[in-house]
Order: sequence, then C-alpha cells, then structure tokens
Amino acid sequence: MRLHRRTLAGTVAGFAIAALLVSRVDLEALLSTLLSADYRFLVASLLFFMVGLFTRALRWGGLLGGQLPLHRAFNIMNIAYLVNGVIPLRIGEVARLFLTTRANKQIPFMHTGSTILVERLLDVLGVALLAMIATAVAPVSAELRHLAMLGAIFSVSGFVALLAMARWRGLTDKSIGRVSNALPLPEGLKPEILAREFLDGLQPLLDFAPLARALIWTAISWLLSVITNYVLMLAFFDQGDWVAIMFSIASASFAIAIPLVPGNLGAYEFSIVVAFTLLGHKELDKITAFALAVHAQNILVYIVTGGVGLIFEGVSLTQLRSHVQSLDQAST
Repeated sequence: MRLHRRTLAGTVAGFAIAALLVSRVDLEALLSTLLSADYRFLVASLLFFMVGLFTRALRWGGLLGGQLPLHRAFNIMNIAYLVNGVIPLRIGEVARLFLTTRANKQIPFMHTGSTILVERLLDVLGVALLAMIATAVAPVSAELRHLAMLGAIFSVSGFVALLAMARWRGLTDKSIGRVSNALPLPEGLKPEILAREFLDGLQPLLDFAPLARALIWTAISWLLSVITNYVLMLAFFDQGDWVAIMFSIASASFAIAIPLVPGNLGAYEFSIVVAFTLLGHKELDKITAFALAVHAQNILVYIVTGGVGLIFEGVSLTQLRSHVQSLDQAST
C-alpha cells in the first residue's frame, strides 16, 4: 500500500537525520546533561502546554460555529495530533474530518475541511511572525530575514484569499462552475456542492467578532508555545533565550510541514539544533538535550490526551487507521 511505502521511506529518512545528529554530538556529554537537568521546570512547561491545547480547541470550536461541544472539539483535535505522531503525511487531519462528521452528522465534510485550512493558515501566519521577530532581533543573514518576510507575506496572502472567496461567493461559485464544466470530472462528483460546503465553513470569518476571536486565540496559543519551550529551556541552560526559542519553534514548524517521518523523528530535533547554532549557541549537548526534551514532551502529551480522546469518542487507533487507509486506496 502507498501509505505503508511512505511510512517506510519516512522512517528511513528520519533515522538518517537522527544518525547525522548523533554523529555530531558527544553522547557521554549528552547523557550527563539529560541526567543533570532540573526537571522541576518540566511541570510548569507541561502546564503551559496543556493550556495551549485548550486555547487551540477554543479556536477550532469557534471556527466550527459552536456546532461541537468544547470537550469534543478538544478530544478530536488531540486525537488528530496523536495520529499525526504515529502515521506520516498529516493523516491526523483526515482523522479529524472523519471524527467530526461522526460526532455531528450535520457538519458537512468540506465544512470541517475549510476550518482546518483556516487553522493551518493562521498557524503559518503565527510561525512566520515568530520567525520575523526572531530574525529582526538576532544577528542572522539578510537572506534569512528575507525568507522570514516572504513567509509572512505568503501566509497573509493566503488568509486574505480565503476571505475574498467567502466574501464574493457568487463570483467564486461561477468560477468553480466554469472550471468543473471544462474538466472531465468523474460522474457523480459535484464540485459546486463541495465548494458551497467549504465556503460555509469560512462564514464565521466574515464577521468581525469570530475573526477577532480566531486571531486572538491564535496569538495566545503561539505565545503559550513560546512560554512552554522557554520554561523547558531553563531545565538545561542557566538562562533562557527568547529569540532562540521563537526561531527554533519557527524552524521546527517548517521542518514538520514536510510530513514524511512518523512523529517527525530526527527532523524535529535537527531543526531545533540548527536554529540554536545559527544564533550562536555552541553547547551542542545542551541544545540536543533540550530538543529531545521538547519532542518527548510533545509526544507524551499527545499520547495521553489523544488516548483519553479515543476513549471518550469510542473509537480505536486501529479503526482510524483502517478508515484512513481505505481513503488512501480509494484515491489510487
């Protein structure tokens, strides 16, 4: 199956990246750093992490127009994060589409898809802004600053384009109709209906209050991510570095945007190490230990919260995987 082949290829790539990182680290110094870390900071870091998950659930629930109770939005979102951690290619988003429709059959498939797309654009915007702030303050090359600026422009443009599509629905419907008439589409496929459901999911953003809430929750969520990693950094370093934290979060977010490796093994840690070293940090054992701790914390929280979500939603990870694989087979 295609999914199995991609998983194998991603796993090999992840181990290759991890091997490259390990080859550059003094393993004895790394182990000593991990053992001597002040893990009291882990408790505070976990607390901020959980609050950040809650604010993201609030954002998604608002984008859905309150059609899902907050606790179910929270559970389904965490299940998606868990699935993304064990299956490559961002399959968790497909699982979220399935679980949302299963939880409330009145929410069309494409409606949910549009809210997830808005979430992603908002997150890209947040990451781009973090990168812009970090590169503006840090002593980095002009090329890196320009790259951060392009990322911000791209994310803002994509978000504005979605708003324009929703605002001028008549023009959007006509354009989609013309394209669908010109293409040899499969019988029974109704692009106009799918587009209508997709645009329905964008409607909350056309009113000032829902749009403002989505932007505010996005800002709070990313601020909590920065605080989470900053607090965890104090477990390994004598003092934190806000700029390095923002830059490493942006770097890691862009690294996992190419979802080939299950759990982003290797690539996640490598991106954090690169970000810190670009900003002048030289203690590779401490940087690597911090990167491992950040990733381990993410995986641990997703396993616990996603597992609880699976229990409350009455579905198993195997069932979700089977559903995703059936969709993958159908697309061949």
